[in-house]
Amino acid sequence: MENQIQREKKFNTGITIVSILIPVVVAVLFGVKIPGVAPLSILPPIYATINGLTALVLIMAVFAIKNGQRKRHETLMTTAIVFSLIFLVMYVAYHMTSESTPFGGVGVVVYVYYFILISHIILSIAIIPLVLKTYAKAYLKQFEAHKKLAKITFPIWLYVAITGVVVYLMIAPYYTY
Repeated sequence: MENQIQREKKFNTGITIVSILIPVVVAVLFGVKIPGVAPLSILPPIYATINGLTALVLIMAVFAIKNGQRKRHETLMTTAIVFSLIFLVMYVAYHMTSESTPFGGVGVVVYVYYFILISHIILSIAIIPLVLKTYAKAYLKQFEAHKKLAKITFPIWLYVAITGVVVYLMIAPYYTY
């Protein structure tokens, strides 16, 4: 029992550190431009696709667990985490080589775009500890706690993945290549 509590404390400490470090590092790197490097303008459609794939994998993982396919669920959830990490690396690489693209829409669509963008950004930060905590609960074989937390984590993560694609589709016409 004591060992389990110590393991959970270690996970929680790591989750807290990672949950703070990732947004801070991304924010810092977002402002860094690598001199003399050509813009990686090929990346936005690729990382938008990865967001779409993440959404599909998340949905498949829910179906897997509801059908009693625990190992498949585990594999799909790990895949979703890997996709999210790949997205993050590409996103940072793009912004370290390219200026941000201003949204060129007019009228009410501007408010829709910024609502989606801002909610996407806020929830993409909030989802980090939720995903890690949910994953840790399963890893520690605390399946009831995992299931309870997953009911919160899943819809937020799915929203972040889908709105990532929506944001890309809304801003894509304004990219300059």
